[in-house]
Amino acid sequence: MRENIGFIGLGLLGLPVAANLLQAGYALTVYNRTADKAEPLVAQGAVQAARPADAVTAGGIVVTLVWDDEALESVVRSEDFLERLGPGGIHVSMSTVSPDTGRKLADLHARHGSVYVEAPVFGRPEAAAARQLWIPVAGPQEAKERLRPVLEAMGARGIFDFGEEAGTAVLVKLIGNFLIVSAARSLEEALGIAERSGVDPKAAVDMLTSTLFPAPIYQTYGQMIAEKTATISQSKIPQKDVGLFLAAAQNAQFPAPLAGLLLDMLEGGDRSRQ
Repeated sequence: MRENIGFIGLGLLGLPVAANLLQAGYALTVYNRTADKAEPLVAQGAVQAARPADAVTAGGIVVTLVWDDEALESVVRSEDFLERLGPGGIHVSMSTVSPDTGRKLADLHARHGSVYVEAPVFGRPEAAAARQLWIPVAGPQEAKERLRPVLEAMGARGIFDFGEEAGTAVLVKLIGNFLIVSAARSLEEALGIAERSGVDPKAAVDMLTSTLFPAPIYQTYGQMIAEKTATISQSKIPQKDVGLFLAAAQNAQFPAPLAGLLLDMLEGGDRSRQ
């Protein structure tokens, strides 16, 4: 019998990931700050919790997929959350947060006898629905082995182990997002110049992504930008994640001038950065 999973955070990505667990046969208890977002899952058999701790089973697995560091900490420090998770319990954080927050929360869980595992997600909501997610993980080995079938049921196409130290998997996620945003911003400029100069941007994307740049990021974002169905300025995620990447670079005392420039552009500013 598959164990009951707690799932907290039913946004654009959390909802299809949680739905995959239900479809794989897991019992699911869900919580979301905006309660009505849980309705599609409740209709499929999930139980709705009134508060984060009510999604937790003693010694069980609880998943969080929330917006940022503050939201994640508010869940972890909420009433009875860590106490109920207890010895043997695993908290799987799939949020994109800072490495410092990951390390701090891992220590906090350890003091309560539970385990914190990082498993941030690479993939848009449609990739989650198609079970085409890429997931880097970091945490205690025994916990990762217990979680592997759960992550696969969530829609993981590939799981990549970055060891036991908290902060490593989310750093890989921040690196990946920095590269994604850089590519998308470059595509916006390049295809804008193409269109302004009388070159069909769709034709340019087709040629370049089938020859020199046959990568999913260039193909997916290139098509969306050429068709004007999306730009990186339509989401708050790039600004948040590039900011976290830049902070991680500063903590590592490694210069990241491109990240500083990119963040300025995303913020709409023109100030210089060291």
